[in-house]
Order: sequence, then structure tokens, then C-alpha cells
Amino acid sequence: MNAQVFVPRDSSAVSVGADTVAQAIAREAERRALPVTIVRNGSRGAYAFEPMVEIAASGGRIAYGPVTPADVPELFDANFLAGGAHRLGLGPAERIPFLAAQNRVTFARAGVIDPLSIDDYAAHGGFRALPRALEMGGAKVLEAIKASGLRGRGGAGFPAGIKWETTRNAVAERKFIVCNADEGDSGTFADRMILEGDPFALIEGMLIAAAAVGASYGYIYIRSEYPDACRTMNAAIAAARAAGYLGHGFDLEIRVGAGSYVCGEETAMLESIEGRRGMVRHKPPVPAVSGLFGLPTLVHNVVTLASVAAIIERGADYYRALGTASSAGTVPFQLAGNVKRPGLVELPLGATLRELVAGIGAGTASGRRIRAIQIGGPLGAYVPASSMDLALDYETMQAAGGILGHGGVVVFDDTVDMARMARFAMEFCAVESCGKCTPCRIGSVRGVEVIDAIIARRDKAASLMLLRDLCATMANGSLCALGGLAPLPVMSAVRHFPEDFGLSARDVAALG
Repeated sequence: MNAQVFVPRDSSAVSVGADTVAQAIAREAERRALPVTIVRNGSRGAYAFEPMVEIAASGGRIAYGPVTPADVPELFDANFLAGGAHRLGLGPAERIPFLAAQNRVTFARAGVIDPLSIDDYAAHGGFRALPRALEMGGAKVLEAIKASGLRGRGGAGFPAGIKWETTRNAVAERKFIVCNADEGDSGTFADRMILEGDPFALIEGMLIAAAAVGASYGYIYIRSEYPDACRTMNAAIAAARAAGYLGHGFDLEIRVGAGSYVCGEETAMLESIEGRRGMVRHKPPVPAVSGLFGLPTLVHNVVTLASVAAIIERGADYYRALGTASSAGTVPFQLAGNVKRPGLVELPLGATLRELVAGIGAGTASGRRIRAIQIGGPLGAYVPASSMDLALDYETMQAAGGILGHGGVVVFDDTVDMARMARFAMEFCAVESCGKCTPCRIGSVRGVEVIDAIIARRDKAASLMLLRDLCATMANGSLCALGGLAPLPVMSAVRHFPEDFGLSARDVAALG
């Protein structure tokens, strides 16, 4: 009997040896004259166990990991092709605690299917929503997206239905859809996991959105640091075109970014696609009215568009029932940093930081106590360990002075120097600024200087007040979120961890 062996092709798994593990399994099977089919699936995002090898067995798939090439002969000896017991055995993949605690909706197929097989995608529910959407018609699809409460998962959390409606109502000879896959936030990888592990979900979402808003062409803007994602998406687009899904009323192509973090901002990305330097545009007009080449353009990130098919297939009420009353659906949180069980965790909005980090993430990898957690990427606020019961939804995070962002969650233990982290956040802004607006271009450079002065105890009181005013100017005067949000990690570090700056509680209270 031919055994099916699943070995991830996800770039994170490949970085820790998945390719060599796949080769070792193929060689060992040939040496033992055992018929084996190796499927290069995406990753389930349980990165503590990668490379995680799975065996198709009756009733499910049995997982083993992390597997090295040296482990392969021993696995064969243990009859792992039939799910035999082994020290690397993790049991049924779906029952691994890291995965069993999740609610996979957008990432239901990630790590399960062959990402380049349309048949496999269809066998796991793919391309069911598209014909339903075409039957419903654009107006009803738009209403379903609005009723679902879907908000952009790229960072701002803007209601997707408003973008769709604005683009649909815009009058123009041509309209575009642009998928922003310039996933530049440190500690984030959800977009990449879709691009590499379930690319047809993105394509189906873009096809549904195109039919709803009247777009005839689409672009997927992928950061140059994702070569595997680019190759996978190009192959998936070619397969979808050959199967007749693309090229008849709607087509799309890949555009590769040039390494600029600021191109994660939608208008800077549009400038880059048009062949110019990625610099932020003034708004209004918004892209839904005047975007790519001056035409109406619907812009979303990968996760947002990949969520569309599930909404259409299962219904707006199903999606709306997940999460909270004002923050509907699920979010793929990306656990990184000093955490024992890093990876992708899809949970309904409203889950607590404790459930995510202490529960699913199992605390720090070092075994030391948690001191700080940054939520929302490099521009997100730092929260102390005392905030572990914070609910992870848009409104609660905003009320707490933070952002949910792209769902990145980076954990630090009690050895972290928060003054150093605050300085890094401001320096990051200085390095990545496109230079168009003065608050970001100049303010970030001055911010680094002022933080250095505070750390060096130079005119501490005056420097602290200057930092407060400088951050307020950046937050209120910058053209985009880079300069506008850079003060969040800086001031949150000052307020929650003043001792690392040589400040007292009285100093912080003086900030107001």
C-alpha cells in the first residue's frame, strides 16, 4: 500500500531542514523498497515542531516532529508509515494542544493540503464560494461582507464592506484589486503562510471581490524577502488560469516589492506598482475612489481577502457570531519572541493575552517570567505582564492605548532592557521613513537623540518633556502610520517600565 507522507514546504520549515528531511524519507523508502508518496504541504504554523512530518492514517493524520534527517531510519524502524509509536510522535495532528485550542477558519487548509493542487484545494472546500457568489450577484455579496463585520486584517481594522461599497459605487472605465502582501512587520508571517500554504484561497477571495466591485484586473504585491511565496503564487496563478478561473473577465499578476517597509502602507504600495519610489500619498482621495493609475482600487491584505470565501460559503451570520459584538471573526495571531510554543494561532477576536501567550504559547522559552509583550508589530505598544487579561480585539486594544495591527505578538522575559527596545522602535522609524513628511523624517531622528539623552541622564526632566511633545507631534502630524504610530512603543515603554530609563513614578506622572 502506498503511504502518503506530508513534509512542509513552508519557508520557515525549510529553514530548519524540511527539504533535507523530505529527501531523506524518499531515499530511505527507496532503500527499503517501500512505496511512498511525499506531499509537500504548507505549514500548520506549529513552529516548535517543525519540520513536522505527517502520515495519512485511517481517521486522520499522525504527526511527528521536529524531525531531522538522522531521525528518518529510526522512524522507518518504528513503522511510522503506519502511525507507529516513536519518541517524536505527536499523535493525531488536530489533537496537538497547540492546534486543538484554535478555531481555524481562514487557515483551515493551511498545512493540510498540497498548496499547488487545485484538486486538493477543491476536495477541502475550495472554489465552492465562487459559484455561490456569482449566483448571488455583486450587490448581495457586498451586503454579506458588510453583515459579516469583516474588518481589514492588515492593521487599521477598517470595515471591509465600506471599502467594497465605495469601490463598487465609483464610476470608472476600469477598476482594480490590489492585495498588499508586503508583510514587513517583525514577528509576523500570516500572509506568507497563506501565500505559501493555501494560495488558491487568496485567488478565490480576489475573484469574489472582483465580481462584487466590478474590477477586471488584480495585483498581488509581495515583498522581495519572500521568494518562496512569489514562486508559489506565480505557480498557483498559472494553474488557476489553466483551469479557467482566471483570464475570463478577471486576471491578476504578481508585483515584487523593492524592500521598503513603508510600502506596506497602501498608497506607497500603489506608487511602487506604478513604477515610482514608494512614498505615501496625501489622502483624500482614498484608493477606493482614485487609486492605482488614478482609478478606483480595492486594497486589502492577504488575510482579509483569504477570509472572504469562508464568509460567502458559511454565511455572514456564522462569521459575525465569532469574536465580539464589534470585532467579528477570527484573527491569526503570530506568536514570536521568547515564547516556548511560537507559531500561528487563529482565535476569535476577544481572546485574552493570557489564553494566547501563557496558554497556547506555554510561556517563555527561557523559563523566566514574562516582563513585556509587544502587540501589533514594531509600531505596537508594549504591555506589562500585569496586562495578561487584556482582551485582544480592536476596541479593547484602542482603549488600552495600543493597536491590534496585523496580529503580531512578541514576548520578552525579565532580561529585556525596555529603554533599548524603545530606542530601537524610534530608530526603526528613522531608518524606514520615506522622508515625505517632516514629523516622521525629522521627528524620528530627534527622537533617537532624546531617548539617548534620557538614558544618559542628561537634563532628564527637560528631555522627558521634549520626548512627550515630539511624540505628540509625530502622532498627530505624520502622513501615515509609520510616523503616527512610532510613539506607541516608545511612550508605552516609558510609562510601564520607567526604571529602565532611570525615571521615577513621579517623572512619569509629570507626563500627564
